[in-house]
Amino acid sequence: MRKKINRLPLYALLAALALLFCALVSVAFLPFAATDSGFAMPTAVSVVCGMVAVVAVVPLLIALVLRLREARTVLAVIFVLGITLLLLDFTGTVRLWTGWMARIQLLPAVLALSWAVVVPIVLTLVYGRIYCSVICPLGVMQDVIARIGRIGKRRPYNYSGEKRWLRIGVLVLFLILLIGGVGTAATLIAPYSAFGRIAQNLLQPLWIMGNNALASLASGMDSYAFYHTDLWMRSLPTFIIAAVTFLVIAVLAWRGGRTWCNTICPVGTVLGFLSRFSWLKIHFDAAACRNCSKCTRHCKAACIDFKTHTVDYSRCVACGDCLSQCEFDALSYGHVSLKKNLRPRPTSPEAPQGPAADDPKAAGASAPTVAPAVAAAPVDTGRRGFLMAAAMVASTAAMAQKDKKVDGGLAAIEQKQPHRRHTPLTPPGSWSADHFAQHCTACQLCVAECPNGVLRPSEHLDTLMQPTMSYERGFCRPECTRCSSVCPTGAIRPITPADKSSTQIGHAVWMMMNCVVVADNTSCGNCARHCPSGAIEMMPLHPDDPDSLKVPAVNEARCIGCGACEYVCPARPFSAIYVEGHEVHKSI
Repeated sequence: MRKKINRLPLYALLAALALLFCALVSVAFLPFAATDSGFAMPTAVSVVCGMVAVVAVVPLLIALVLRLREARTVLAVIFVLGITLLLLDFTGTVRLWTGWMARIQLLPAVLALSWAVVVPIVLTLVYGRIYCSVICPLGVMQDVIARIGRIGKRRPYNYSGEKRWLRIGVLVLFLILLIGGVGTAATLIAPYSAFGRIAQNLLQPLWIMGNNALASLASGMDSYAFYHTDLWMRSLPTFIIAAVTFLVIAVLAWRGGRTWCNTICPVGTVLGFLSRFSWLKIHFDAAACRNCSKCTRHCKAACIDFKTHTVDYSRCVACGDCLSQCEFDALSYGHVSLKKNLRPRPTSPEAPQGPAADDPKAAGASAPTVAPAVAAAPVDTGRRGFLMAAAMVASTAAMAQKDKKVDGGLAAIEQKQPHRRHTPLTPPGSWSADHFAQHCTACQLCVAECPNGVLRPSEHLDTLMQPTMSYERGFCRPECTRCSSVCPTGAIRPITPADKSSTQIGHAVWMMMNCVVVADNTSCGNCARHCPSGAIEMMPLHPDDPDSLKVPAVNEARCIGCGACEYVCPARPFSAIYVEGHEVHKSI
């Protein structure tokens, strides 16, 4: 039996080293995150710092403390909190610190053709699938749910064989959909994108409600440390998809741990293949093993077979739970020959099997015993019911606020309705609708970051969940480049404010029947006064009448499609002037 140790100094050391890890990576990605003007080419120093942080600091953590589970837990908490705050933040400040965490996610890095794709690959080839248990936020979320679900269970998990054909079939289907341009269906099972939708649709409403409550309290004390922000339903279909995704993954994690990762997730399948050849692995010491089955019973990946002393490395996520449970030092994490690990240990009559090793009375039995199958304990749906109830309350409040609009805080006015555009609008920097659709994984990060309420998930079937632009709540300010600075997939390429001001994503179209000048016989001119590019000029409605009221005339060659005219138009429910998108963006 190993001696119990005081782990407080251990956690303190891990936290300090983890902060060093984040600092080094922040230095490496500082040229990318510190400016709204887009990505700068990384210097040689920043690249070296980044590689040292990712490849050297992680083994330093493990080597110094020799505790895989504790090191993994601390880093996983840092990563999941960093990415979650990135998706919840509406102020644009968190991205300067944790924006790099989104860029080293495997699928976004591949789609962006970024050198950051080497990070998960190198980590997997060296340490195994530690990416899935540390960097992937969906994987960490499953670990949290699985940990809660196994409270009070003596036998939470059992070994099960690999569902290889299911994993390969899902991966092949995923690649076919992705390459074939049906990215919307493919991104339903992409891990980072799924977590982004869950955080943005289920958690951000609660985050905003808390912020607004603090803002109300602060204003009562003459403090402006917090400010109110609108809470509204951006897309009901996307909300439903996020809720269903969360329920499915939560049930699977509650009952079976890493079931989703090891059967459905395409990233898990790819990294599982690479992890078979990783340098460091968890392996058995057959001479020390007492076949107590604790490692198998606490393996949430169901990849440890204590009877044959084998580990399925394609499913092992290097979480370290088995190491902390083994009381005989029969498991270790290090470099080992694959043949040595896969060689089964012959069963000895003297060696107790299964639960007999835990029970001194049963240990004296003449024949080994195997743990009987135990019926699955009923799932406690109380916590899940509470989470879903909270999400429904938040969504109901968002939908109620969506329909509420006041003029000057005195009188209720009619809410604007979006126009049916023949060509949807895509953000500046996306180059074209095709480029945007092929690279976007619908992670909702740009939607969460948009400060003007312009971006929201599309409800069209061919671009479902991918961001689109609409100008009922604001317009795309020429000086704002926040969406291009946070997009991890390259769907929105980095763009400077100067380039954005000369990029035409669409053009304004005037609809005479909606204009208040024609309908109400009154002067207006809001659209011309607020056009940042000077593309709208007020012309007489009747050219032969010098006293005629003036209506807008759009110079399409100068219009950039920012939507300022559509946003400030007083016509209800549809603006008298709206922006029609362009399939391919133009420079003017």
